[in-house]
Amino acid sequence: MTVQAESSAPASSFAAQNTNRWLQLILGVLCMTMIANLQYGWTLFVNPMATKFGWEMAAIQWAFTIFVLTETWLIPFEGYLEDKFGPRPLVLFGGILVGIAWVMNSYADSLAMLYVAQAIGGVGAGAVYGTCVGNALKWFPDRRGFAAGVTAAGFGMGSALTIIPISKVIAAEGYEAAFLYFGILQSVVIIIASFVLRAPPKEAHSVQSTSLVTSRRSFTPVEMLKSPIFWIMYLMFVMMAAGGLMATAQLAPIAKDFKVADVPVSLLGITLPALTFALSLDRVLNGVTRPFFGWVSDKIGRETTMFIAFGIEGLGILALGHFGHDPFLFVLLTGLVFFAWGEIYSLFPATCGDTFGSKFATTNAGLLYTAKGTAALLVPFSSILTKTTGNWHAVFYTAAAMNILAALLAILVLRPLRQRAMLKNQ
Repeated sequence: MTVQAESSAPASSFAAQNTNRWLQLILGVLCMTMIANLQYGWTLFVNPMATKFGWEMAAIQWAFTIFVLTETWLIPFEGYLEDKFGPRPLVLFGGILVGIAWVMNSYADSLAMLYVAQAIGGVGAGAVYGTCVGNALKWFPDRRGFAAGVTAAGFGMGSALTIIPISKVIAAEGYEAAFLYFGILQSVVIIIASFVLRAPPKEAHSVQSTSLVTSRRSFTPVEMLKSPIFWIMYLMFVMMAAGGLMATAQLAPIAKDFKVADVPVSLLGITLPALTFALSLDRVLNGVTRPFFGWVSDKIGRETTMFIAFGIEGLGILALGHFGHDPFLFVLLTGLVFFAWGEIYSLFPATCGDTFGSKFATTNAGLLYTAKGTAALLVPFSSILTKTTGNWHAVFYTAAAMNILAALLAILVLRPLRQRAMLKNQ
C-alpha cells in the first residue's frame, strides 16, 4: 500500500497541476472576454456620439487611439509587475479601471472627458490583457501558440455575444445607457475572476515544445531589446495591426459610406442588417482564428503560418475595397479580413516566448505588444486620408501593401534570423 501511494503521488500531482493550468486558461479567457467591448464594441458608439455632439469623426477616433496607446504602451510595466507579484493584483486593478472608464464614457459631454475615460480604460484593459496572455505562456510553455491563441480568442470573440444587446440598448435607451450597464457588468466579472488567478510553479518554465525549435534560456527584457529579431517582429506587428485596427474602428463609417449598413443580409438562415451581421460574424471569426492559427503554428512553424495568414489578410483587404459595396460581400469579406488578422495576437506572443524564453514572458510579450499602440496612431489618419481623397481606396491599398510586406518579411528575414539564433541558444 505504501509503494502504491508513493508511485501514484507524482501522477496525482501532475493531474492536479494539469487541471489547474486549464482552469487558469479558462479564467484568462473569461477576463479577456470582459474587456473585448472596450475595443471591438467601440465602433457602435462612434456615430451616436457624432450625431449628439456634432464632433468630427477624426476627433472621436482619437479617443480610440488613446485607448489603444494606453492599453499597449503600459503593458511592459504591468508585465514586470505580473512577473514579480503574479496575475491576481494586476487583473483586479484592471477590472476596477475598466468599470470606471465606461461609466465615465456614459457621462462624457466633452472630448476631453472622453479622452481621459478612454485612457483609464486603456490602462485597465492592458493590465488584464497583458497579464492573461503572459500567464498563459507560462502555464503552457509546450503549447504556446495554442494557449496564447485561446486566451486572445476571448478578446477577439468576446464581444460577439454582446454586439446585438449593445445595439438594442443604444437604440432603445441611448449609447450612454449602454456604456453604463455593460461597463459595470464587465468590471464585476473581472474582479471576481481575479481572485482565482495565480502563476504556475517554477518547474513549469522548464518544459519545452518537442516540435519547435525554442530557446533554452530566458532573455531579460534588456537583452531582448538588443536583438534584431525583436525589432523585425515589432515592424511586422505594426504593419499587421494597423489594417485590422482601422477596420475595427472604422467599420461602421465604412458601411455607412458604402451605403450597406442597414441593408438586410441573409446567411445561414439568419437575417440582420449588414453592419450588425458583419460585426457579429467578425467577432466570432476574429476569435476562432487565434487558437486555430496558434495550433497550426505549433505544427508547421511560426513563420510559415505568418506568411499564409498575412497574405490572406492583404488580399482580403483589397477585395473588401473593391467588392464591399455589395451588402452580402461586405459581410463575407469583413469576416475574411478579421479571420486573417486576429491571429497576430497568438502568433507574435508565441514567437516571442519561443525566442526569448518563459521567465520574463509577460514583460517581453508586453514590449512586443506595444506595436499595437504604435499602429493605432495610424487610425485617425485613415479618417483624414479618406476625407482628403473622398473615398477609402487609398486606405485599403496602404493596409493591403503593409500586410503583404509583413508576409514576405516572415519568410525572407524573420525565419533565417530566428533559426540562427535558436541554434546558438540550444
